[in-house]
Amino acid sequence: MQQFSESIFLAYKRGTHWPAIRRGIFASLFIVVLGASLSGCTFLQPDFSNGDTEVETATPAVESSQVRSIAVERESSGDSAAPPAAAASAARGGVEEAEEPGGSTEAIQESDQSTGEPELTETAGSVAAGPLNDILGDNVPEVASPAEEGEGGSKVPSLGLSPLDIVAAQDQVLEEIYNSTLPSVVLIRVSRNLGSLAERPSIPDLPDIPNDFFERTGGTGFVWDDEGHIITNHHVVAQADRVIVVLPNRVEMEAEFLGSDPDSDLAVLKVSDPDGFLVPVTLGDSDEVKMGQLAVAIGNPFGQQFSITTGIISGIGRTIRSGHSQFSIPEVLQTDAPINPGNSGGPLLDRNGHVIGVNTQIISRAGVSSGIGFAVPINIAKQVVPTIISDGEYEYSWLGISGTSLGPDAAKAMDLLPNTRGAMVIDLVTDGPAEEAGLEGSDETIEIEGLEIPYGGDIIVAIDGTPIETIDDVIAYLVARTKPDQEVVFEIIRDGTRQEITVTLGKRPTP
Repeated sequence: MQQFSESIFLAYKRGTHWPAIRRGIFASLFIVVLGASLSGCTFLQPDFSNGDTEVETATPAVESSQVRSIAVERESSGDSAAPPAAAASAARGGVEEAEEPGGSTEAIQESDQSTGEPELTETAGSVAAGPLNDILGDNVPEVASPAEEGEGGSKVPSLGLSPLDIVAAQDQVLEEIYNSTLPSVVLIRVSRNLGSLAERPSIPDLPDIPNDFFERTGGTGFVWDDEGHIITNHHVVAQADRVIVVLPNRVEMEAEFLGSDPDSDLAVLKVSDPDGFLVPVTLGDSDEVKMGQLAVAIGNPFGQQFSITTGIISGIGRTIRSGHSQFSIPEVLQTDAPINPGNSGGPLLDRNGHVIGVNTQIISRAGVSSGIGFAVPINIAKQVVPTIISDGEYEYSWLGISGTSLGPDAAKAMDLLPNTRGAMVIDLVTDGPAEEAGLEGSDETIEIEGLEIPYGGDIIVAIDGTPIETIDDVIAYLVARTKPDQEVVFEIIRDGTRQEITVTLGKRPTP
């Protein structure tokens, strides 16, 4: 209004004509109206950032139902106050992302509208375990906790990683697994004396032919402890006349054979290590292994020393024959990580570099990897190896039956419900623990699609209260949870009724 009065006064004093006075009046009124309009405006700086750099300017608000908290990196000076622009944005109900992965973070919650001061709370959010952890391992960056959205669940926060970042992270994880485990892996060279010329009359006695013939084979092993014990497969060192252990630094040591267990295909060697070259592995827990998780094998396939192959766990809980015994190995791990001759006895590792199995067999029509390899679970090794070290052998409990998993055809023939599960006893070993306890085998057969299927034997449905659904469950329970001379209670179905039978287990017979 002061400008308006001054304009009229000057126009009158200078003798300005009315049109000029009128123009001055309109100009003054425009200035007054424009000033009043602008006095209620708040100017926002435009955000030209591409998301790669941290900015302190306010950003347009987004709906609070989408994101309830954000992460803002603290200043290196330790000041916990939010940037003024961030506080203004929070006061309007908006959010701003300014988190650097891996840095210490704070979450800005919705502010108190009466004060305009944001409330700061510490967070320690991390990406949940899943397939990405298999790739990134312990290198997954910390991020703010995702927001919950009612029945729709929660949103997964962006990690800000490009495809190349993810591949580089996988490379780094595998490199770290290899470098950390390699000092614990050994090459095993085995020689066996096959006899002399006198024992082979078909071979002529010619000059320069050696008197004895030796077979030379090899495999892999790993350091079990800091006392010089090396673990490998039984079939790698069976009937060996000499065993040499070669370390990754090319140091060679002659090994002593302490003992083996053909039923689990495990063997223990002992070497002297005065220079302290041996580095024990870190043992994992094979009971915690999940389908699809990362699997890494380190060994000496076809003599290609200290090679690494990768894949996934493609099967768990398999039961396979050891190949050197009439008994089976339960809870075996299956992997598609390439395992070939020479890998036998080497470690199968998880993403943390922990040993979860001992590579032992493959299924192949060509004698090389076809994508199905097996590893003895490390929990069986934990059970067997200490006893071999102390006693030279391991003794298993023995039930003395042959059996199969109950199928729907046999269940129907026995007037049982089609969904009945259990292990059906087919045959009993004469004078074995099961026969002495009164278990009964199958006494009838039915023909299904040209096959004779036995039925009529006792159906084992529980052992000491633990449910049994397959014959593999019986083997796994006896191996992991029983000892020779132990009494166990079998719950069975006989003639359609349930009953209990107590069995005193024996000791597995040796071939």
